[in-house]
Amino acid sequence: MRTRIKVCCIASREEAQMAIDAGADALGLVAEMPSGPGPISDEEIADIAAWVPPPVATFMLTAETTADAISRHLERTRPTTVQIVSHIEQTEAAKLAVLHPHVRRVQVIHVEDQGALDLIPVYAPYMHAFLLDSGRPGADPPELGGTGRRHEWSFSRAFVDASPLPVFLAGGLTPDNARQAVRDVRPFGLDLCTGVRTNDRLDQAKLKAFMRAATTA
Repeated sequence: MRTRIKVCCIASREEAQMAIDAGADALGLVAEMPSGPGPISDEEIADIAAWVPPPVATFMLTAETTADAISRHLERTRPTTVQIVSHIEQTEAAKLAVLHPHVRRVQVIHVEDQGALDLIPVYAPYMHAFLLDSGRPGADPPELGGTGRRHEWSFSRAFVDASPLPVFLAGGLTPDNARQAVRDVRPFGLDLCTGVRTNDRLDQAKLKAFMRAATTA
């Protein structure tokens, strides 16, 4: 099965076009976060999401933690997919599924130890996919993505094997380790941000190198 590629931290239509031209399956649009790279305004997210052509998916990354707040965020931005970067309450995940049954919902799991696998049954009934990242939600301020760090991939492989849903892998991915990530973890998709950027700008050469590595694993 072909590994899907999601290019995150898209900051403009120009970066979106660069990612699409490189073969990206999805684009990540980062809203306001407590920390990390790439946030843009809700107005910019809405503009890019409306402009991106099908079948490319647009993932809006939200730090909101209640179904009502996430719903309002979706109404402002209108992406095809919402990526929930915090570990929210199960009741909120269930409520969001009722409020937005036609929006694809992706729950981020921050892999700090083997306990990440315990969250599979918590969220699986209400989500369409998982995304494994290397954040530290309990830090001050919370780290909810874009750390540039790898987590322990053996935990990620165990998560992929146990999950009934597709799983994206994020955290410290670069052109140099993309092939290994695909071979070791066998995720549905790879999610990248800092590993293909130079001076906070999407780097075409790094992006092309990443795509070559990921698609030839």
